Amino acid sequence: MPSCAKKGSTSQGEGSLQMKITVKLFAYFRDNRFKIEQREIGGETTVGDIVDSLDIDREEVGVLMINSRHTEFDVHPAEDDVLAIFPVVGGG
Repeated sequence: MPSCAKKGSTSQGEGSLQMKITVKLFAYFRDNRFKIEQREIGGETTVGDIVDSLDIDREEVGVLMINSRHTEFDVHPAEDDVLAIFPVVGGG
């Protein structure tokens, strides 16, 4: 089972570590991007950094999940985590 993500700062020297995570995009976030992708990130990379790297406006993000649990932009994913990014749902 994937490890748990850590919120806040990382320990010294961790920033140079590379780890693999899986990123899943949903709904129109997939347009001209991908559905699922493996990525290598540094130890100090946050969920927000990943969203920004995909040119997704943070205001358009409705739900962020790591390993099927709600997460936030300032969380640092861990090795083998699965990050799911869902857009805001509108309508009535």
